[in-house]
Amino acid sequence: MSTLVCFHAHPDDECIATGGTLAAAHANGHRTVLVVATRGERGEVAPGVLSDGEALWERRISETFRAAEVLGVDRVEFLGYVDSGMMGEPTNDTPYTFWTADIDAAARRLATILDEERPEVLTIYDDHGGYGHPDHIQVHRVGLRAAGLAGVSHVLQATMNRDHIRSLLEERAAAAAAEVANESGVPEPEVPEPPDEATEAEFGSPEALITHRIDVGEWIAAKRSAMAAHASQIPPDSWFLQLGDEEFAAAFGAEWFIRTGSVRPDGEPFVTTIWP
Repeated sequence: MSTLVCFHAHPDDECIATGGTLAAAHANGHRTVLVVATRGERGEVAPGVLSDGEALWERRISETFRAAEVLGVDRVEFLGYVDSGMMGEPTNDTPYTFWTADIDAAARRLATILDEERPEVLTIYDDHGGYGHPDHIQVHRVGLRAAGLAGVSHVLQATMNRDHIRSLLEERAAAAAAEVANESGVPEPEVPEPPDEATEAEFGSPEALITHRIDVGEWIAAKRSAMAAHASQIPPDSWFLQLGDEEFAAAFGAEWFIRTGSVRPDGEPFVTTIWP
């Protein structure tokens, strides 16, 4: 049995980025550990979710444990930092936020867990946190430092495949345009050009930098259920859960990673397992 530790910034991040990987590891008999840096206090709560007097952070902790149960996570730990909010907001620099945390001090907290678990694999985020969120960037920095302190050599950086997302958006736009044309008899319009590279620079990573593609299609139902457990952030009417089964599988049926210190040669296939 091997051990996987996934380090995330906020509750619900674990489902979106690595939910299928966690579920697959558990199903195959491995130990799985989730470490969350903050309690997600700055999240935008869906209306009507919280009970009278209930704090968002309390709900998000309970949601994390429910989602972890769905995914088969064996251990859940919170590092105890405060959610920093989106990049550029005044909350970034308030006391005890993860963004203001000392890198070495935070890394020692995580390294304590890594020393206890001795994982074969640690997942963090890419160097810009997937989309530029300060807490995600800090997960990258703290995670790398902790891996060095604890001697974890196999570190995978969870990311989004920017090229895959562009392709899905283009396909969806083309299908929508064709549907309009069929219904109205108007000739099918040209599909709009995708956003230029400058607008995507902080969203995911180009495919050329990605080393691992993990097929989690077998565990897509568990991933979707775990996301639904985070109802304060992903309510039933959210776009995530409004996707049809095929669309959801296309969007979330693969999880993407960059192995730290590794390059995938041009034309070589993706690695398809997280294990060394």
